[in-house]
Formats: sequence, C-alpha cells, structure tokens
Amino acid sequence: MQVPDTLADLIGNPAWLAHRYDPGHDAFHFRWVDRSRHAATTFLTEEALADAPGPVPVARADTAPPATAPLHFIFHSAYCCSTMLARAFDAPGTSMALKEPLLLNDMVGWRRRGGEPARVAEVLDRTLALLARPFAPGEAVVVKPSNVVNALAPVILALRPEAKALLLHAPLPAYLRSIAKKDMWGRLWVRELLIGLLKDGLVDLGFDTEGYLGLTDLQVAAVGWLAQHALFARTVARYGPARVATLDSETLVARPREAMGALVRLYGLSIDAVGIDAIVAGPAFTRHSKLSAEFGAVERAAEHRNAADLHGDEIAKVVVWAEATAKAAGIPLMLGASLID
Repeated sequence: MQVPDTLADLIGNPAWLAHRYDPGHDAFHFRWVDRSRHAATTFLTEEALADAPGPVPVARADTAPPATAPLHFIFHSAYCCSTMLARAFDAPGTSMALKEPLLLNDMVGWRRRGGEPARVAEVLDRTLALLARPFAPGEAVVVKPSNVVNALAPVILALRPEAKALLLHAPLPAYLRSIAKKDMWGRLWVRELLIGLLKDGLVDLGFDTEGYLGLTDLQVAAVGWLAQHALFARTVARYGPARVATLDSETLVARPREAMGALVRLYGLSIDAVGIDAIVAGPAFTRHSKLSAEFGAVERAAEHRNAADLHGDEIAKVVVWAEATAKAAGIPLMLGASLID
C-alpha cells in the first residue's frame, strides 16, 4: 500500500477506491484496493474488502479527481454471466473492470430513503468521476454495477453522454432455472429484488399488493425479470443503438468471440483480433466467475439441465404466465439494439 502524503495523492491514486458514501457527513470513504485485489475479488462488497486498508473518510468537496478515464457500463438483470464478462475487461493498458462497486448501491439506498433527487444526482456525478480514475494512461473503466443500480441507469447515461452501455440479460427460462437451482436462497433473493423494484417505481404490471403476495416464488422471479426488461426497453428507446446495446447470456456463451468483438467496438477500446482471441481463451471465459474452478459452456449447460429436470414443469408454466403478463403490460420480450445479429 502506498500511504498518501497528501489528500491529492489519495484522490489521484485509483487504488484508493471510493467505496462508500455517507450522506449525513457528505463524505466518501476510501479503501486501498490495488489492481491485483480487484482481479481476485468477485464483488466490491463490504465483506470482501473488510481487511482492505481504510476506510479513509474525505469530504465530498475535497474529492475532485485530477483526471478521469472513458467510462462504460455493463447493466444486467442478474444470473446472466455479467461477472464473467466484466472480468474480461481487466486488460492492463486498455481497460479496467470494477465489479459491483458498493458506492453505487449507496446512491440507490439513499434515493430509496428519500434523498432529494437533485442532491442525489449531484453526488452521483462525483461518484462516477471517482470511479472513472484511470489505473494507467489511456485505459477506460468498465463498471458492472449490481442490478440493484438499474433504476439509476438512465440517469447515469444522462450524466455521462460519452458513456456506452451493454444491457445484459438471461432469457426468461434460463433466468428461472438459475433461481430454482439456488433453492430457498434464490427464492428469497427474488422477493428482496421485487421489494426494491417496487420502491424504485419500476413495477407496473397491474397487480395490487395483495396480488403480488399471492404469487409463487418463480412468478415473483418473473415479475422482477419483466420489470427490468421493461426498463431496458425504455433505455434502448431513449438512448438508441449508438450508445446502448442488448445481449442475452445464451448468445454470449455460444458466441463469445463475436460478442467481445462487438462490445470492444461499442466501447471504442483498442483490442485487436489477437487480443480478443486471448481474452476468450483466458480465465474470464473458462473459469467460474465466483468459484476457482474450470467452468465453461459445457458445465453451465449441465447445471441448467439439472435445474430443468427438477423444476421444468413449474418453469414452463411460469414462462407461459409471464408471456401473457408481458403482453397485457406492453412489455417486449425481445429487446432491440442487439449487440450481434
């Protein structure tokens, strides 16, 4: 760790990660997370960084960074290989990936607790600047927020007119299989997600509170998927294919080289064909993003087959129900602005 001699040294060094925001004191908290720690850390959570040096609180007024890098995003609706894809952009000299920085979650939590919108936007602007500090000259920063942050995606893109974004999702049946195979924890997670989406005002399917309580766990999962899908559709309509592109996880897994090539072009990164081949052959695409084990398309397909064997009948029924619900609510099941044809 490089101990900063001055506040400017801290703000100027991206290894001092802007980790949390305290609205009561209008201050950011920084922790030391160097490049190797980023690569070894699945998500930038409190638990994962508990032993990282810090936190060092700094008043927001003192946090203007001296330089910022091009900033791009992978917004996702969960269980769609987003962490795998983010890891692919840990490319020294070209790009740096930030995987689910908790600082963006803090913006969402503050907003949900009644933070004044103009002030939230002001702090979010500084948050984006702090996340965009380049680790090396010429590098871009690719941020994969938690899907909790999706409600802020349109605001983030408005604040950063040069930023490009991928909107990544799993096809509904695959998403439901991922939830089902996680048993109780997956089913609890989708209910927590729905609560957050309701607070964000992103659920408009014609149900009242009692209607949502009467849904099965996998129906609740489908509601969360539909709400995020509707948000992605609105984001495409607002910003267009020059700034946002959409991709599903099954296409990513089946055609990784094409997807990486198209995404490199969208972000404007200087990675040539040889570099793309090396990324696709490397650990981002061949090892589990959360476990230290080999995990590619074959292993992923086997996991989903097992879930389908156990829960296939329920999943099939929920898919039919969700398709009818989407039609009634005017939600397109196929998104425009596809990353690859």
